[in-house]
Amino acid sequence: MINQRASRPWRAAAAALAGAVLTVLLSVTPASATPVIDGGQTGSITVHKYEKPNNGGGGNNGGGGNGGGHNGGNNFSRAVPDTTGLTPLPGIEFTIQQVNTIDLSTNAGWDAAHNLSFVFSTSDPSGSITAAGYTLGASQAQVTAADGTAIFATLPIGLYLVTETNYPAGVTPSAPFLISVPITDPDNHDNWIYDVDVYPKNSVSGAEKIVTDAPDVKLGDQVDWTITADIPNEAVIDGYKVLDQLDAKLTYVGATARLEDGTELAEGTEYVVSFDATTNTVSVVFTDDGRAFLASRTETRVQIVVSTKVNTIGEIENVALAYPNAASFNITPGQPGGPVVTPPVVTKWGGMTLQKVDENAAALAGASFSVYTNEVDAKAGTNPVDIDGQSVFTVAGDGTLSISGLRYSDWANGAAVAPGDADYRTYYLVETAAPAGYELLAEPVSFLINSATTTVGIDLSVKNMPSNSGFELPLTGGVGTGLLYAAGALLVVGAGLLFLRSRRKSANS
Repeated sequence: MINQRASRPWRAAAAALAGAVLTVLLSVTPASATPVIDGGQTGSITVHKYEKPNNGGGGNNGGGGNGGGHNGGNNFSRAVPDTTGLTPLPGIEFTIQQVNTIDLSTNAGWDAAHNLSFVFSTSDPSGSITAAGYTLGASQAQVTAADGTAIFATLPIGLYLVTETNYPAGVTPSAPFLISVPITDPDNHDNWIYDVDVYPKNSVSGAEKIVTDAPDVKLGDQVDWTITADIPNEAVIDGYKVLDQLDAKLTYVGATARLEDGTELAEGTEYVVSFDATTNTVSVVFTDDGRAFLASRTETRVQIVVSTKVNTIGEIENVALAYPNAASFNITPGQPGGPVVTPPVVTKWGGMTLQKVDENAAALAGASFSVYTNEVDAKAGTNPVDIDGQSVFTVAGDGTLSISGLRYSDWANGAAVAPGDADYRTYYLVETAAPAGYELLAEPVSFLINSATTTVGIDLSVKNMPSNSGFELPLTGGVGTGLLYAAGALLVVGAGLLFLRSRRKSANS
């Protein structure tokens, strides 16, 4: 009975340590049968890693089976939490280190552990432990298996620092925590638990990017890029930003942020937009107020719209980076723990070259054309395409005309489109001036812009026929016209002679 009463302060300290320091869910395996710690026994720590479910409120409900109060987004559990429906996270590395000189087989050791709980800092765990006068033992690392578990076996009795040391891009890691081996059985306060299970959860953030260019026709039209990124399911979001390094073929216009559900965000108050012209990079960084608002709205996602203009033809690929937490800011994209890199999206712009020829396929100069985006406008002569202030394009002396700066016919909004699709673009040429001695084209000529037409070479041959298809036009031109003019002149002369003769006859009378 004396030992049992003496052991109860230790158990109270263990519960306090778990509630104040441990920032993850805790469950237990079968307990020791004695209320006194066996200093020679070993124990284990088993980490169960799951993706944190989105509960729509910015916090974490602990995944079920919780009996304790909220503590940093996680709860102390009096039972194994219900992990039904949760997604295990394999490939997450955890590292443990024992806190040296804290002997948990003694009351003094538990007092020391409890005192450490007041100065322990999750932002600087090693530093706070060292500042308290303790050192850390050798590191042991384990990577979670396919079921999300990492097991640290055969551990001496002691206090351990557990740190998530390697995790995928887009993941917000669980905070470092201290856990004792053993801990008091939360369901039977007269027993010790030597094999401890912990359930830290990760917020996993994804992002994607789309381009909107289907309405666009020519260089200078606005092309929008929309980045949609998850909001980390954390009570506190310590950092959040989106970067978009634009291709040199894109000219930056502006950027705005909102939520996917349509909620507008306040620029300057909730987020700040900046543009680095040297690197052509757009940055959207959320402020303290903005991150606090995001943490309350994890049921939706962030949307950043970056507006640009295409300044040069080509197949222009673009990606964005979404940084879901402060730690990711300092990690190279593509490295574990770094930002989410969106899959690339592409907008495609090109041109075509036509050859103006006569009926014998010889080059003709002197013609000019306008371009239209649909046959109705082409026939009516309305809404010609204006590229760099020019809507009439003149054929060169060698009979060629290159028209550059049009969106691909078979590519829109980042995907291939087929004839018949609403976004498939057929262009039309209308001849506005024919070469001398040749007829204008009677109807518009359709053409396409794609990867083939954008390469060097002639893409379209446009033939003109001689005036009146080469037939003489006696009433409007040619040799017959000269004869008519001569005959007309003779008639005028004859009429004059008759007039003079008539006057003379009248005078004689």
